[in-house]
Amino acid sequence: MKNNPQDRPRDARHIRVSKYLARHLRHDPQRIGLVLDAGGWARTDELLAAAAAHGFPLTRAELEATVADNDKQRYAFSADGMRIRANQGHTVAVELGLPESAPPPALFHGTTPRFLAAIRDEGLRPMARHAVHLSPDRETATRVGARRGRAVVLRVAAGLMHERGHTFQRSANGVWLTGSVPPRYLTFPDQHCGRHP
Repeated sequence: MKNNPQDRPRDARHIRVSKYLARHLRHDPQRIGLVLDAGGWARTDELLAAAAAHGFPLTRAELEATVADNDKQRYAFSADGMRIRANQGHTVAVELGLPESAPPPALFHGTTPRFLAAIRDEGLRPMARHAVHLSPDRETATRVGARRGRAVVLRVAAGLMHERGHTFQRSANGVWLTGSVPPRYLTFPDQHCGRHP
């Protein structure tokens, strides 16, 4: 069944709203005069007012639809709906207050071939973000890697890392976060599965 052409503008708008939220809740809140608290939360009414004042009028209904329908659950409202934040991926200083969690034995990281040489040498580093992001399964990691080109999925010996003192946190949308992943805990596609450091 073909998509209804009337849905396309709404879909395009939904994408624009999601990208707008990413920019201002994760990376550049001051651009529109928005203030995030230490946990990354912004007042919902202040976000709507700031967006309107800076040429991107946004309704509460659009905001709620974007939070509810986002395929990766990137955003969340506080229990009372008065505040909103990105679940992870910040480049501004925030403390999400996530508890430490024991990860499963294996997690996965999606990347592209052009980064493999550096990853083999240095492992996974957070770069501009506060933490390395890891996926709970290969399928999710493949989708993440494919955003930048042909996906390559690396296996992370997360359980072993945790046993050896590395800390992990799990965000509200199921993304696993850790400070870094040394190369010895990574299995590359050209290595045999099941090898552990």
